[in-house]
Amino acid sequence: MKGISTMDKAIKIAIVAILIAAVAVAIVVRQDKSGSDNVPAEFEPEQLTGKGLPVMIDLGSDQCIPCKMMAPILEELKTEYTDKLSVHFLDVRKLPALSKAYNIKLIPTQIFYDSSGKELFRHEGFYAKEDIIAKWREFGIELNQKQ
Repeated sequence: MKGISTMDKAIKIAIVAILIAAVAVAIVVRQDKSGSDNVPAEFEPEQLTGKGLPVMIDLGSDQCIPCKMMAPILEELKTEYTDKLSVHFLDVRKLPALSKAYNIKLIPTQIFYDSSGKELFRHEGFYAKEDIIAKWREFGIELNQKQ
C-alpha cells in the first residue's frame, strides 16, 4: 500500500482552499440584492434547454476562483463536443436574478439537462472535465475524446 505523496497532500489542501473560497463567494452572492429580479429572456432555463441537445449550464462568477478554474474546462467542452452538447456559463454576480431563477445556493453550480430540458443532475463546486464526461456517460451520453 502506497503512502500519500507530498503532491497528493498539496492537491487536497488546494481543493479545501477552493471550497472555502467558493463558500465565501456564495455568501457574498446571496447578500448581493442590488441586481434586478428579472432574468433576461435569453438566460431563462427554458431558452437554454430542450433544443435537441443535452445541456450543461455552469452558474458562477468571473470573480470566483473555482469558477475561474472551470472556465477552460467549459471552453474545451464547448469546442470538443459542439455537436453533442450545449454548454453555457452564466454569471450570477452580473445578473443576481439568475441565482433565484436556477435556485443556486453555492457557486459554481453545474446543472445537467437532457435534450428535452429535464434537469438530470446538479453539482456544486469545481467539477473536473473527466468527472463531467463520466456523469454524462452515466446518463447515456457518450462524449468521446477527439483523437
